[in-house]
Amino acid sequence: MRCPKVKVIDGTENIKETFPYPVLTIGNFDGVHLGHQAIFRMLIERAREKQGTSVVFTFIPHPLRVLAPERAPKLLTTYKDKFKLIEDAGIDIIICANFTKEFANMPAEDFVTDFLCKILGVKEIFIGSNYLFGKGRKGSPELLKEIGKDCGFTVTVIDEIKIDNSVLSSSGIRTLIAKGKVDEASILLGRPYSVEGIVTEGAKRGKNILNVPTANLITANELLPKDGVYAVTAEINGKKYGGATNIGFNPTFGDKNFSFETHLLDFNGELLGKTMRVSFIKRIRDEMKFSNAYDLEAQIRKDIEKVKSILKNYGF
Repeated sequence: MRCPKVKVIDGTENIKETFPYPVLTIGNFDGVHLGHQAIFRMLIERAREKQGTSVVFTFIPHPLRVLAPERAPKLLTTYKDKFKLIEDAGIDIIICANFTKEFANMPAEDFVTDFLCKILGVKEIFIGSNYLFGKGRKGSPELLKEIGKDCGFTVTVIDEIKIDNSVLSSSGIRTLIAKGKVDEASILLGRPYSVEGIVTEGAKRGKNILNVPTANLITANELLPKDGVYAVTAEINGKKYGGATNIGFNPTFGDKNFSFETHLLDFNGELLGKTMRVSFIKRIRDEMKFSNAYDLEAQIRKDIEKVKSILKNYGF
């Protein structure tokens, strides 16, 4: 059964109603990976048991963009994608706080008592064992438990989730993607890593010189895999196609501008101006410089055959 459409509340000041038995979690949830999804399932199950409301409290922008911009990570998901993934998980309410310096300076105790208790009326909180919040990152699971005794909510602390003895984290997934290990990242995400963009006009070499037409994608996603060639799937207007994507600077032609080009298998039609989502399945090779366009075309043909084999094994 399809979950009801999530309600997004933009800013804590816009909460104008009360919710039955709010069960809440707090975090950035970048990537909405398997660890986040496990927390959401616990949240939803508990809310259903109490005929209550599952609530995710998150932030825009990422706190490090405000507190330490030089250390702010490239995000795994756009905010639009993050909200969609949280909705698909079955969460009832997303409260999205505008993270400012003023918000960052709010003592954790005030945030919990003034907002979570008095305004939201939270009944239960699910939180990761290593998650900290509030001024000076003084907000901890232990502090929540202490305040909960007076405010009337309980706290469930969720231990770090590990896969193959490695802690599941957004930062770890970012590292894998930056190294081009998209197949390993997909295991931790529970889905292939994907980006969405608009097809724009490129150098037109794919069709005119290499006889392999490509779609040049401009994307708002911050994090792209390491330069190279990838087996991918691409979704356009709800239909999926297999494809080969090249990310980089086209060294054979001495380009200085970065490009993100995808050749779609078994596609005929106009792509310019269309929205396309590319999902990365596996990295094939590094970007290479060839002595001429003919050698590059021959390699692309080999790449396409390899892509077909990979996608077949992938079940596409």
